[in-house]
Amino acid sequence: MTALRRLFFFLVGLFLALPLIVVAGVSVNQKQTLAFPPQGFSLSWYGEIFTNSEWRNALIASVTLAALSAALALLVALPLAWFLWRRVAPWANIFRLLGVAPFTLPPVITALGLLTFWATTGFYGQPWTAVISHAIFFVTLPLVTLSLGFSAIDRSLVEAAATMGADDRTIFRTVVMPLILPYVVSGYAFAFVLSLNEYIVAYMTVGFTMETLPIKIFNALRYGYTPTMASVTVLFLAIAAVVFGLVARFGDLPKLLGAMAEDK
Repeated sequence: MTALRRLFFFLVGLFLALPLIVVAGVSVNQKQTLAFPPQGFSLSWYGEIFTNSEWRNALIASVTLAALSAALALLVALPLAWFLWRRVAPWANIFRLLGVAPFTLPPVITALGLLTFWATTGFYGQPWTAVISHAIFFVTLPLVTLSLGFSAIDRSLVEAAATMGADDRTIFRTVVMPLILPYVVSGYAFAFVLSLNEYIVAYMTVGFTMETLPIKIFNALRYGYTPTMASVTVLFLAIAAVVFGLVARFGDLPKLLGAMAEDK
């Protein structure tokens, strides 16, 4: 039975990884074709991401957008999570629902709402609107991770610091922040990776003025297929694997993914 179980899980894993295997194979084609198995072997398509000005600019735009929007989402989520942890009251859950709402709605609904808002205010097409839009859309991720981090803090530590005369700012800086730092990093990492791969919100807010890599891929489809598209996919996958690997190494990944703590 053990051998059959291992074989079953191996086949399931292979089935799930098959699309990635195909994309990775396509990305190393020697000729400009999406054939699989690959015809020849070449890594030049990966180099084109950095040497071709259009792909390079799209990569810079994607990384910049993801870095700034993740930072803004974290700046919004951190004081909100701190407030919800310190103020245990039924009415405080309203703010939690407001923080989670953008991510629970279908992306196209959120994107359409943001498009309408920015068009009404006259700021449609400005690059900074994409930063704010992504921050609103992904604020749920750092909010959830930070809420988990705060829930793991022993409140007696905060009470002891307050008894010793520390004010809220000192308590947060010297007691709370060191304890939740892994959750801060994890929340930023989750928002960064998802913002890097997000298409519809960015397209609906600045699709005609700023071209991120996901937008660049869809625009490039109008002019034919190229293995560079597959190379970008593999690059994004590698970035996500590195980021989540670091989260698993230095953070509490099982708890972040919803696992319950074992009773001791």
